[in-house]
Amino acid sequence: MLGTNAVVVRRTMAGLRDAGYVRSEKGHHGGWTIARDLADVSLLEVHRAVGGPRLFTIGFERSDPDCAVEQAVNEAIGDVLAEAETIVNARLAAVTLSDLSGTFDARCAAMERSRG
Repeated sequence: MLGTNAVVVRRTMAGLRDAGYVRSEKGHHGGWTIARDLADVSLLEVHRAVGGPRLFTIGFERSDPDCAVEQAVNEAIGDVLAEAETIVNARLAAVTLSDLSGTFDARCAAMERSRG
């Protein structure tokens, strides 16, 4: 479903485990389980737990302190990205895993009704 390498999934799950959001059990009946109440975990917390401190990957690859144009552009971009990150972080913090679970359940129920 994820369309990625299993190593990426294991690393992601390890980040969530280290943050205390999931736990793993070995063995025949093992696997991953959620370790916290879904209402207590926001999307922002999950984002941070999987190593996502930066939301935007665009930025300044190098800086030429003698170029006034570059300084002006970098300042404008920096302000825009900082403002956008503040907005996105606030939105992510407002959505809990419980919210997602409720939306998922409602969609599954609607799909079942449309099939039957």
